[in-house]
Amino acid sequence: MDIPITDNHIHVDAINGEGPLEVARKFQRAGGRRMIIPNKPSWTVNAGTDYRKTMDTVLKYVDIINRETEVDAYAVVGLHPAELSRLLEAGKELREAEEMIMEGLEYARSLVLEGRAVAIGEVGRPHYPVGEEELEAHNRLMLLAMEFAAEASCPVQLHTESSGPEEFREFAEMADRAGIRRSMVIKHFSGPCTRREENHGLTPSLIASRDVVKKGIEKGGCFLMETDYLDDRGRPGAVLGPKTVPRRTLEFLDKGIFSEEDAYRIHQDTVEGLYGI
Repeated sequence: MDIPITDNHIHVDAINGEGPLEVARKFQRAGGRRMIIPNKPSWTVNAGTDYRKTMDTVLKYVDIINRETEVDAYAVVGLHPAELSRLLEAGKELREAEEMIMEGLEYARSLVLEGRAVAIGEVGRPHYPVGEEELEAHNRLMLLAMEFAAEASCPVQLHTESSGPEEFREFAEMADRAGIRRSMVIKHFSGPCTRREENHGLTPSLIASRDVVKKGIEKGGCFLMETDYLDDRGRPGAVLGPKTVPRRTLEFLDKGIFSEEDAYRIHQDTVEGLYGI
């Protein structure tokens, strides 16, 4: 078997963590082949409100991994929903803050169109409670990100609250309004919502815990696997460590939980169909 084991959402951070090379090497030694790497928020790279710098940083990390390891790394660029919250906390008016995020998303779209990134993300709305006006702004920005992804013919990775069928339906209807295929909307940090009646045609990216992935494969349907590894020395191993996706995949193959066909569908067919890689 030569399965291109892929972590669909893994961070690297040379400032606060081990950095791109060490994370990629750990991933590779465990059997990993491809890393889909979203940029971290602006405050983790000391960028202030320079959102271009925020996204350019992950492009540099991806270049380092591709140049110096055998792992294939791909950048996902966008603005985490907490960016808007931070602007409001700092005293910005909602309209001004929203326009700043919109400009950042325009830059993300340009990076995809230039072939420097493969998707827009992680974008969406907070996993913590916010006021109604702020929530409406997050929803407008999420819709805009989907529209930009449609224009760039790329996927969009969503960061939202914990989501079940009701939320997936809402995001699917949003995708329809934005003109993007539902399957191109990836729900990051998903539970095992792998049946179509649960995910309404979106692509769930399952957090790679044993229980979640086992339930996902038992239900059937297409999904991705991720760790949401933060590469933060202050939170070692969070959310899951960089070896998790390869180890979980190989473990499930060994135990017969995954068939070889399952593993290829998760790590090759679905990944390549979405990202065009």
